[in-house]
Amino acid sequence: MSALFSPARRRRTLHGTAAALALSAALVTAGCGASDRSDDAAPGASSAAGFPVTVDNCGVKTTYDKPPSRVVTIHQHPAELMLALGLKDRMVGTAFPDSAVLPELRKDYEAIPELAEREPSFEKILDAEPDLVYGGYGSAFAENEGRSRKAFADAGIDTYLNREYCGEKRVTMEDTYAEIRTVASIFGVPDRADALVADLRGRVDKASAAVKGEAKVPVFVYDSGDKSAFTAGGKGLGTDLIRLAGGENVFGDLDEVFGDVSWEQVVERRPEVIAIYDYAGAGSVEQKKKFLLSQPALADVPAIRNERFVVLPLTATLVGIRSAHAVGDLARGLHPASFR
Repeated sequence: MSALFSPARRRRTLHGTAAALALSAALVTAGCGASDRSDDAAPGASSAAGFPVTVDNCGVKTTYDKPPSRVVTIHQHPAELMLALGLKDRMVGTAFPDSAVLPELRKDYEAIPELAEREPSFEKILDAEPDLVYGGYGSAFAENEGRSRKAFADAGIDTYLNREYCGEKRVTMEDTYAEIRTVASIFGVPDRADALVADLRGRVDKASAAVKGEAKVPVFVYDSGDKSAFTAGGKGLGTDLIRLAGGENVFGDLDEVFGDVSWEQVVERRPEVIAIYDYAGAGSVEQKKKFLLSQPALADVPAIRNERFVVLPLTATLVGIRSAHAVGDLARGLHPASFR
């Protein structure tokens, strides 16, 4: 089977991981108020204002007595989030890039050692001597590959999982803002989070205002697949990004972050636009378009008949700093007349 039709296993296998994690909103409690925290806490400081900080993440409660100083990120969106918060000096390893890194972050990203093209082994991560591992997909902590959160805890290493994969709630842009604030609290830099969230929220509000009052455009997300379609379900952030951009995910009722649907279902729901998720290892955008346009069963689908596609880097559709950019790109694709 070609790469084009092999949906990313990291997201397929996360369902078992997420189901095993009891949902808990990422609550942050600190020994002192946020106003007492230092925005310039040194990586190796023995104590820092605003600490200890306790975070309840996907049912795993962790207390940080000081900011982590050696962090490994697994998957690209956690790495970009940390870099956007100015935390390059805390990062000792990255892994599993999905897309081209944002231009403004590329230099810093390339300066951090890449431990593996996919998820690194438990042993490889230990070699980097981290005090925190921050995972983007549930597969970052795949028990069957020896990277369970318990295994790291037993080794004296803290873990944090992107909240999109906690498993039981629908994710919105508010979760993106909360993720940024929670991560910033762990590192004692809440002021940086305030500035970043304000910027991202402004981008989203501007795009949403431009399409306010426009009819909702039915959107089908095509990630990959040939016998069936691997698409974005209602639990993932993608559905809210489409809503904010003036559209409606035709599979928003799918009670998963990602899942398989039949092509017959795609035809029945008559999407007017297809959002193609672009990432390494799943075939090029042109290959995906060619496949969709060549299927006789899809010929009468409005999006196919009118060849209306919007391309989004996969990383931009996840809980991370790119999601605000994705709302603008989607809005322009769904309602081009609103931006002329």
